[in-house]
This record gives sequence, structure tokens and C-alpha cells, in this order.
Amino acid sequence: MTSGAPTSPYPAQPRRSRLRTFLPLGIAAWLVLEIWLLTLVAGAAGGFTVFVLLVAGFALGSVVVKRAGRRAFRKLTEAVQQQQRGEVPAEGGSEGNGFLMLGGLLLMLPGLVSDAVGLLLLIPPLQKVLGGYAERTFERKIREADAGSLGNAFQQARIHRPDGKVVQGEVIRDDAGAAPQEPRPPLNR
Repeated sequence: MTSGAPTSPYPAQPRRSRLRTFLPLGIAAWLVLEIWLLTLVAGAAGGFTVFVLLVAGFALGSVVVKRAGRRAFRKLTEAVQQQQRGEVPAEGGSEGNGFLMLGGLLLMLPGLVSDAVGLLLLIPPLQKVLGGYAERTFERKIREADAGSLGNAFQQARIHRPDGKVVQGEVIRDDAGAAPQEPRPPLNR
């Protein structure tokens, strides 16, 4: 027995975000641009030159990722050791590791545009500017989020019936100090 409004047999589809709508189109355009630039360079300088560029980009990217990973692991180890000694871990210096890793991964991808963006991400002043922008954007998104959106997800429960119907319900917890109640008899179906 339900006390709410009858549910529609067709669930409402949530509206797709712009990012989810245009991301596949952006990736396809990026791939076409990369292939076009590689063929353009191969036509002008030769196929061997393109091959050397791609191998050099992969090698440089792997060195950058390895270096950034080691630096991040060293910082983590130092922070854990300082925390075990009872000291407050010093912050700073680790904000560029994410951009170094991203830059290295972009260098490892075959293509000239990804290599150019990867090389730009290796520049420390650009890392600081992008880090500040990303931090401000993240903080703004957190402030704009509904306070109860995630909490409501945990407050709602879905009861799956044997006939396939889903009944909306709400989880009600008894207080810890309340007297135990008699078990309820099972519902006849």
C-alpha cells in the first residue's frame, strides 16, 4: 500500500549536461585535427620526421610522468613521516604534480596538438595560474551545490517488489534509547 502519487511507468530522464553532450564532438574534432596535422607535417618533412617526433614525444612524456610520480611519492612519504613524529606536514610545492603528470600524459599521446598542450603544462607559471583557476572553480561549484542533494540520496530507499515494481520509501531509524519493539508480521502478498 502506498500513500503517495502513483508512479509513472516511464521514468523521467535527467537532462544531459552540456559537457556530456559536446564532449564526444570535441574528441572527434581533436582527433581529426591531430590526424590532419600529422599528414600535413609528413607531407612537408617526411614520414620519418613524424615518426621521430612521435617517439620523442612519448619518451619525453614518460620521463616527465616518472619524475612527477617520484616527486609526489617523496612528498607523500615526507608528510607521513612528519605526521608520525607529531609535526604538522608542510604544505606547498605539490600543486604542480598534477599538471606535470597531465602534461606528460599529453606528450605520450600521439599527435602534435597534444604535444604542444603537454609542453605548455610543463611551464611552472602556467601551472600556478591554472591551479588557482581550478581551485576557484572547484570551490565555487562546491558552494553552488545543493546542501541536501547527496544527503537526500541516502535518505531515500527503493524497495524492489517481486513483481518488479519499485516503491519509494524513506528510511526511519529508531532512537538508540527507545525500548525494543515487537517484530512486525510479514505482509501477505
